[in-house]
Amino acid sequence: MENEQIASRLQAVEHKLERLETLLVSLSQKLDAPAGPDPATANAAMQEWVTDYVSLRLQQLVPHTCDHPSQVEDAHGPYLEGTDVPCTDDVVRRVGRIPIPFVREMVVQRVAQKAREEQIARVDVAYFEQAATF
Repeated sequence: MENEQIASRLQAVEHKLERLETLLVSLSQKLDAPAGPDPATANAAMQEWVTDYVSLRLQQLVPHTCDHPSQVEDAHGPYLEGTDVPCTDDVVRRVGRIPIPFVREMVVQRVAQKAREEQIARVDVAYFEQAATF
C-alpha cells in the first residue's frame, strides 16, 4: 500500500511540475513578445482622441444658435479675429462659439497659419473645420 501511495504522490508532483513548466513557457513567450504599440502611433492616436473629444464637448457646451454682436467688416468682409486672413460670416460665428479664450486664440492662429501656407483667399466653414484639427 505504501508503494501505491508514494506512486500517487509522485504522479501528483509530476503533474504539478508539468503545469508549472507550461506556465513558465507561456510567461517566457509573453516576456519575449514586443512591448506594445509604437509610442509615436500611440501618441498620434491619443492626440486624435483628445481633439475629437474637445470638439465634441465644445459642440455640446455652445449652442448652435447663439446671438453674437455683429463684427466690424471692411470692404472685403470679415477677418479671423486678430489676423489679416479673410473669412466668411459663418466662420466668425463658429469662432465666437469657442468659449475658452486661449483655445479660441490657438484655433484662430492655427487656421490663419494654414490658410497663409496654402494661400486660401477666404476661409470658409469646411476649410476652418479641416484646418482647426490639431
